[in-house]
Amino acid sequence: MKNIAIIMGGYSSEYQISLKSGNVVYQFLDKSKYNGYRIHIFKEKWVYVDDNDNEFPIDRNDFSVNVNGNKITFDAVFNAIHGTPGEDGLMQAYFELLHIPQSSCDYYQAALTFNKRDLLSVLKPYGIKTATSYYLNLGDKIDTNDIINKVGLPCFVKPNKSGSSFGISKVKTAEELPTAIETAYKEDSEIIIESFLDGTEVSVGVINYQGKITVLPMTEIVSENDFFDYEAKYLGKSQEITPARISDELTAKVAATAKKAYEVLKMKGFSRSEFIIVNDEPHMLEMNTIPGLTTESLIPQQAKAAGISLTDLFTNAIELSLK
Repeated sequence: MKNIAIIMGGYSSEYQISLKSGNVVYQFLDKSKYNGYRIHIFKEKWVYVDDNDNEFPIDRNDFSVNVNGNKITFDAVFNAIHGTPGEDGLMQAYFELLHIPQSSCDYYQAALTFNKRDLLSVLKPYGIKTATSYYLNLGDKIDTNDIINKVGLPCFVKPNKSGSSFGISKVKTAEELPTAIETAYKEDSEIIIESFLDGTEVSVGVINYQGKITVLPMTEIVSENDFFDYEAKYLGKSQEITPARISDELTAKVAATAKKAYEVLKMKGFSRSEFIIVNDEPHMLEMNTIPGLTTESLIPQQAKAAGISLTDLFTNAIELSLK
């Protein structure tokens, strides 16, 4: 039996969603192959939490834990931390230094994809289309006219490095821009302002399944709110339709684009990319490398549509990391 550490929590606004994802992984882990350990990673503590909610501190020198006199070490790590330090490369680099296999992509890919600006800049030369964008760093002069001349209205103001739609605003008038910028700065010191793409939004899971890069059935997002924001994602204010209601030809085009991004970046593990299709052309918004794994999250929905159970999905991720 292999010991698997399921890391969850994290240091960002997304920690509660991560705890849900981690618990789903723990619940559906194949108990005949693995001993699962829930590891909470927080700024103030790293602890193993047993089934009775007892906490045992993690020794960060070798990522082991002492439980009643027994030292437990781990054969592999299943990473379920959304946001920092699980999705931005910090945990990946730490485990690489300790030679412990982990289920997500490598540290460079994690850091790159977590930075929306850098990700889109790297993919552009490969012909992957994006929205027109404008960048701001905290302290930069804000020239409203200059921004609107470049991206137009309505536009989206987003923190460059955050997930779950925290800090994002849709701006319809010039007057709303300063407040939106302030909101985004609460999550990050870098901002990306993007032109509004009027089209069909799809979310595309790409995974390595049994050694083959596989594009899962894609999900069409129809938000009741102005965009696919936190409420739409987690509080049921959206319709998620899997597979998306787009033609076979267009599905193939989006799938090829998502797969190309995965291959160009030399990705491993899970990825979920968001696209908006305008005039039959997919435009990439972002890529998540630790997508939500709660039972209602998109990747589990897409895996189900592909006939892959959660247990198979998680086993596959662990087995690939152990190779």
